[in-house]
Amino acid sequence: MKIKSVTPGLEGFSLGVLAWMTTNGNLTQRYNEYFDSVAAAEAATEKVVASMARDFQNSGVNGVDGNLANYGASIPTPAEVNDWANYQFNDPSGFQNATYVTKLTPWQYTNVNWKYTGFKGSNSTYRIISNARNTASAYGITSAVKQEIQLVSIPLFEFEVFYALDMEICPGSGGLTFNGRVHDNGTIYCQPSSPNVVTFLDHVTAAQKILPTASPNDSNPRTLGTIVYQAEHDWNVSSLNLPLGISNNPSNLHALIDIPPGSESANSLLGLQRFYNKADLIILVSDSTVTATSGAYNNFSTPVCPPWSSISSFVQTNITSYDKREGKSIQATQIDLQNFNSAYSGLTTQLGRPVKILYVADLRSTDSTTLSGVKLINGQTLPANGLTIATYNPLYVKGHYNAPAGALGTTNTTGTAPAALIADAITVLSVVWNDADASKRLNTPARVANDTTINAAVLGGIVPSANGNYSGGVENFLRLLEDWTSRTLTFNGSMVALFPSQIATANWGNNNDISNPPRRAYAFDTNFKDYAKLPPGTPEVRTIIHAAWNITQANSTQ
Repeated sequence: MKIKSVTPGLEGFSLGVLAWMTTNGNLTQRYNEYFDSVAAAEAATEKVVASMARDFQNSGVNGVDGNLANYGASIPTPAEVNDWANYQFNDPSGFQNATYVTKLTPWQYTNVNWKYTGFKGSNSTYRIISNARNTASAYGITSAVKQEIQLVSIPLFEFEVFYALDMEICPGSGGLTFNGRVHDNGTIYCQPSSPNVVTFLDHVTAAQKILPTASPNDSNPRTLGTIVYQAEHDWNVSSLNLPLGISNNPSNLHALIDIPPGSESANSLLGLQRFYNKADLIILVSDSTVTATSGAYNNFSTPVCPPWSSISSFVQTNITSYDKREGKSIQATQIDLQNFNSAYSGLTTQLGRPVKILYVADLRSTDSTTLSGVKLINGQTLPANGLTIATYNPLYVKGHYNAPAGALGTTNTTGTAPAALIADAITVLSVVWNDADASKRLNTPARVANDTTINAAVLGGIVPSANGNYSGGVENFLRLLEDWTSRTLTFNGSMVALFPSQIATANWGNNNDISNPPRRAYAFDTNFKDYAKLPPGTPEVRTIIHAAWNITQANSTQ
């Protein structure tokens, strides 16, 4: 008889291994299904977020809230991805083909739930939850994803520097320190010349990159100095866009300062952003006449009467000068702000409201040797209500601006009014500037500057680096036409570059007779963190902040 030999326990061991393998395979399949369902639930929430983002850009928070009940019907469909045919999407209450969407906080100006701390904006928080289950599976696993997002409207002047174009920071003398937020919708190129230092005390963000190099369009040789970041510096972040109804491409953004075409509604998305439509008083200078009227708030229906005598005390149209950078004569409409202050009460009576935004345009004919511009003088004291001055022309600002005598040359802005300067390009002329000397050589005493203080937000254009020519960078965003050697330009405010200049288009530094750099005492005006102290008509960019994301318990609204 042949006896079969069996190793004790082997048969049971084999069965145990098979059971373990089966169980482990089932667990793996369940895990895979679970996480596939998580991905499906996330897709459902992201579809709602995308719809809310679109509506927020186009219609603001009221557009989102008005459509809140409809977002719940938005779920992934097989027309988008075939796999969704096998999924059932429910909200936490069990309603099929639905996503849970609710508003958690009212629209208010408060802290933003952002990794970039210390920032405020008008915002509301919303919760979005989706349950997803694969109906073709035997396991029937339901996964849930919860997102909380903030819809945020951020005042542009809450940034110390904001660029829609590529930003360049390449100071050749003195270095720069930024104590406020810096953001660019393009790439930041930072290459200070050694031994200069560029220091960022607050967060720095760019939608594309942040590079310690020069722009590829700038051929100026430099030896890299030092760059210091003392807070977050992130690239590939979301662009921050104005609600225009058109692309925020910089070439489109000059429209903010242009006179709108007659066919455009002042209540369109773009129309609402134009400073011409925001203005309380509009002054237009043509070859034959000067008009002064109210703005879009009453359909431009109130003329300032009598038209010339009511404004002639602070408006002059016979001012001529010369701009060495442009290489052209300037015919300027000059606004004397000391006299404007004297006329302020009468203008308020006529217009039915105080003038917080003044739009001025010099529309006179020019030739190849002449530019039209707007010039501001005697602006050391502004109306207490604040004043934004906007023009589509180049703007020239002579002397101290919005700068109480006791705080000249300091960062003390407690006595200033909310102020902004908006133009095609902005040139600062020192307190000793004389139009009659504008065409003289830079090395003559007549073109030597003196210490000057400017306290304002400035929004304008630049001439981007191209064909090897440097744009001048943030350090030269404020244009200069004097010898500032050993003199100090104190600037407290915000710098916003949204578009290429369309009128003042000469390159920076195209000859050595334009200017010499000052000691730059540049700082962010912390008043602009207070909504009540922002300049009148401050533009606001809209964005969505993902405040929270997590896998959550199925069928729960928490």
